[in-house]
Amino acid sequence: MIHTAESCGKAKMAIRDTLDVVGGKWKLVLISVLRSGKKGFNELSREAGISPRILSKELKELEMNALVNREVCNTKPITVQYELTQYSETLSEVLLAMEKWGYEHRQRVVTGG
Repeated sequence: MIHTAESCGKAKMAIRDTLDVVGGKWKLVLISVLRSGKKGFNELSREAGISPRILSKELKELEMNALVNREVCNTKPITVQYELTQYSETLSEVLLAMEKWGYEHRQRVVTGG
């Protein structure tokens, strides 16, 4: 494929848009953890190894971008459950590609070649 200035500009904009939604240290980790099913706030904090303050911020952003649903449960005390939306499935290919690259990169670094 020949890259023109226009196609490179569009690609750069698309990558920027993607990173605005899933970039940072935690969002893809949280999505990965939630792929196994609904999780409570404390469970998510523990499994992802993220502080409650940062977790709250990240979850709000994921919810705002329609990737995560937040459900307030009618329990005493009140609990909240988080789960991935159907729309989050559109990231599956991205996550699989990153997982594959990560395994290969780790192998390269560990074995030195």
